[in-house]
This record gives sequence, C-alpha cells and structure tokens, in this order.
Amino acid sequence: MSSEENIFLFVPNLIGYGRILLAIVSFYFMPTNHIVSSWCYIISGLLDAFDGYAARYFNESTKFGAILDQLTDRCGTMCLLVTLSYFYPRYMFLFQLSMCIDIACHWIYLHTTLLQGKTSHKFVDVAENPVMRVYYTSRPVLFCMCAGNELFYASLYLLHFTEGPVLGGLSLFRAVCYATLPVAIIKSLIALLQGFVACRNLAIIDVKEREAATKSQ
Repeated sequence: MSSEENIFLFVPNLIGYGRILLAIVSFYFMPTNHIVSSWCYIISGLLDAFDGYAARYFNESTKFGAILDQLTDRCGTMCLLVTLSYFYPRYMFLFQLSMCIDIACHWIYLHTTLLQGKTSHKFVDVAENPVMRVYYTSRPVLFCMCAGNELFYASLYLLHFTEGPVLGGLSLFRAVCYATLPVAIIKSLIALLQGFVACRNLAIIDVKEREAATKSQ
C-alpha cells in the first residue's frame, strides 16, 4: 500500500487520533481537576467538526474514519456518565440507562447501515422514519440536539465542583442544566427510535437472506 493510500494517515483520521488523546487526558483528570478535564473534553469535541470538514476538503472520507469518529463520541459521553454516576449516586440508574441507550442504539444502527452498504451512519432512506430523516439531514437540528445533550451532562459535571457565574440569582451552570435537560431526554428518545429503525432494517436483511438461501437450496 502506497503512503498516499494509507488511510490511517489521512488528515481527518490524524485529527481523530488527537481527539482520542485529548479524551484520555480528560478522563484521567475528570474526577479531580475539572478545569483541565473540561478543556480537553471541549477541544476534543470541537475537533469533531474539523475532522468532518477535513474529510470533505481532502476527499478523504473513509469507513474507518466514520467508525473512529462514532466510537470517540460514544466513549467520551460514556466515560463522562460514569463519572457522573459517582458524583450523583442517587441518579446512577438513570445514567446507566442513558449509557445503554446511547451505546446499544448507535451500535446497531451503524452496524445495520454497514450491512446495507451505506456510506455513512447518517444516510437516511426515504422509506425510513420522518423524524430520523429530519434529525440526520438537518445540520442545525443535529447540531442543537448533540450540543444540548453534551451541555446537559457537562453542566452537571461542573456543578459538582462549582456553581459558576451567578446571573439573576441563578448560577450559569445550573441554568444551562435546566435548559438542556429536555434536549437530553428528547435525544435519548430519538436514540431509541434510531434503534427501532435499525432493528426493522436488520429484520428486512434477515428476511431477504433467508429467502435467498431458500431459493438456492
């Protein structure tokens, strides 16, 4: 394989490796140093937009990069939720549910799209659910939902250490937490719908494969 065709050295994938390193540093400091951890987490998240831009600019979109991107996002949120489970043990069960929904639904959806031969986990057929179509084809909607979900968990994390600036008698972090809670709930519901759509499509694949196997016998 020539160096030009080594996908592991494509620019967006190199950015992805940087995201992983920043995430690991964030995880290490997460229980003790909210400043270092937050900055590393934020920068890792912001680089998510840059690797997508780089993939389009350099025409270096790959299945490896797409999966790397998804895994980094999912692992980042999961590790943050693990930390929140220790900070807020009373709500540990809810954090556990959130992790299970996020990981399971995204995994089965991505796996199903790969089985269908799609080029991106964000590809949506016309026949699929209209809510999913809007969610994945409208960049403003997708950005607001993902950002709102991350802001909710991030504000919960920061509240464990500090209330932050106080505006109008309400701390900034607490205000963000209250404002983004509905977004986090809606995003979990969308993830469940995503899992349902994936299960339906996976069942269709199974039926077609069984029909093909029966005809070949």
